[in-house]
Amino acid sequence: MSEEQAQQLLQQMQMLESYFGELSQREGTLYNILREATSAIESLKSLKEKPTSETLVPLGMGTFAQTKISSADKIVLNIGAGISMEKDVDSAINYLEARLKEIEVALQDTSAKKQDASMRLEQGKEQMNQLMMASRSSSG
Repeated sequence: MSEEQAQQLLQQMQMLESYFGELSQREGTLYNILREATSAIESLKSLKEKPTSETLVPLGMGTFAQTKISSADKIVLNIGAGISMEKDVDSAINYLEARLKEIEVALQDTSAKKQDASMRLEQGKEQMNQLMMASRSSSG
């Protein structure tokens, strides 16, 4: 293997490491969204069971105001691109569960890509080790 080939392999390894890092970050983001969606679904289900209850509303910077929920007939749901819709609780739960399934698929896809990148990184490391051993034996 020539020095030029070694440089190309090194560049490929660096690109793979960067790609692996991006996939790891995406995976973490998807896990956070998954937790948030699951929490929202559980909250809506409990709200449906007990529509009049006391709760805390976040105001920002760790500050909360205590309030009473007097009705859970309608929920305002952000559907993306800065657009929100008013839905009944069951429709909101169905929408969130559908989004949850999409997130799970994206998470599986990202995990598979991450595993593939990891395997390719290991192969590249093996090639680099073989190259280094071959260059040592030829120079020794």
